[in-house]
Formats: sequence, C-alpha cells, structure tokens
Amino acid sequence: MEQREIHTFLLRFFQANQCDILEESAGHMTVQLTIEMDKLIMNRPFYWHWLEKTGGVPEPRQLTLITDQKKADDSVEGEFVHFGSPRLFQIFEVVKQQGRFIRLYEKVRPLTNSQIALEPWLGLNVKISYLADRKKDKLLSLGLHLIRGEVIEQFQEKLEARELSSQIPDYCFTMSTMIKPESGVKRLYSLMERYAYEEPDDWAVRAVQKWKEDSELLNQFYEGTSDTSVEYEIERQALKTLYEPKISLTIENGGLFYLQQKRGG
Repeated sequence: MEQREIHTFLLRFFQANQCDILEESAGHMTVQLTIEMDKLIMNRPFYWHWLEKTGGVPEPRQLTLITDQKKADDSVEGEFVHFGSPRLFQIFEVVKQQGRFIRLYEKVRPLTNSQIALEPWLGLNVKISYLADRKKDKLLSLGLHLIRGEVIEQFQEKLEARELSSQIPDYCFTMSTMIKPESGVKRLYSLMERYAYEEPDDWAVRAVQKWKEDSELLNQFYEGTSDTSVEYEIERQALKTLYEPKISLTIENGGLFYLQQKRGG
C-alpha cells in the first residue's frame, strides 16, 4: 500500500466518520476527532470512564498523522503512518468493526437547480498475502460500476480526484443499481483471486526448492536410525508448514461511492 493511498484512505475514513480535517497537506493531516472516534482509537478508557462518572465536559483530542515525511513540512509534529504501522492496523480494525463498508457521495455543486445523477460504484481494497518462509503483502484496489458492470483498477486513485461526503448533496439523486452490491463483491473478489494466481510464482518456486533441500537433509539425518518415526514426522510437518506456498486474500475495506459521470470516465 503506497503512502499516497494511505493518505487518501485515512482522509476518507475520518470524513466518513464526521471528523473535521483541520489541516492537510500532501504529507500530513490534522484531524479533530469526535467523541466516538476518540474512544475507538486513542486508548483512553479510564479518561472516558472518569468523565462519565463525574459528568465532566468531554474534550476529544486532535490527531496529527504524517503520511509522507518528504512532503510534510519540517515543523509538523505528528505520528508517521505507513503500511504495517500499529495506528494504521488499528484503524483497519475499526473499519472492520464498523462493517468494513462506507457509503460516500461526491460533492457536486450544480450551476442550476437541475437534478444531477450520481452513479453507483462498488470499491474494494483487498490485501493479497503470498506466504511461504517469507511473506509479501500487496494491496489491490478495484472499482465496479453497479449499472454498466465496468471494472477499473486503482480505484483508490480515481477517488483522489473527487471530493466526497457522507451526505448526499443538494439537487442530486442516486441512480438505482443493476448489480446488487453482494454480487459485486463476489465478482470483484473472483477477479482479485485470478489476479493473485496470475502473478509471477518465482517466490513459490524458490520456497519449494528450499523445502526440497531441507527435506533431503532431514532424510539424511534420520537415515539408518530407529524409533524416530514420531520425531521425524513432527519435523517433516514443520518443514511443510514453513515452506508450503500459500496465497490468501483479505478484504480490508470498501464501500459504495456515488459519483458524477465525467467525460472519459
């Protein structure tokens, strides 16, 4: 997951949860958390418990996150967030708790009072994990038009050029879907599975070769010995667990996005 994608994801996440973006650049953002979001991600259970007991005035915190250290001003003090960082993992977990899916609308400012149609897109971000004695993760973002059936890659980047809101704008209406979101999820997941298995398999070939070499050493070690069947089987299974190539797909997050059709897509 690239830093630009992380920046966009965090921005959409906080906007969808009604957190005000107080300051933003290409490399950072400062967010005013809501009470609910403070409780979810700031790890202050004793503060909120004390506040509820005493009836005090809640003061949710502001949070500054740095998403690109090269683009953020040197004067910005905050928490660096990258793929694999505890804060990003925590927010991924919050998204999962919320049902993983959000619903956002493009902010459209009509020049007249005429109604503007917003078209439905399903967006999914899926983590593909290539597992053997080493692990490699890759994030894939796809969007599915729920009327035409069109599929586009790097859907997260498409959203970067749009200003989104959790509320439908005035003088806008949403078009009905021809493809149910549940069916769309299955279709995109199937495409991502195909993508994952069409990737170069050099990592798997290398792991199988090392598995074979270590298995030969194991056989040589136990050759000619007696009463070692249990130990041998345990070690043989351990090598299989370590080296056997596996691919797993995990839906990290996604949502329904109602966007205005623009020339060229």
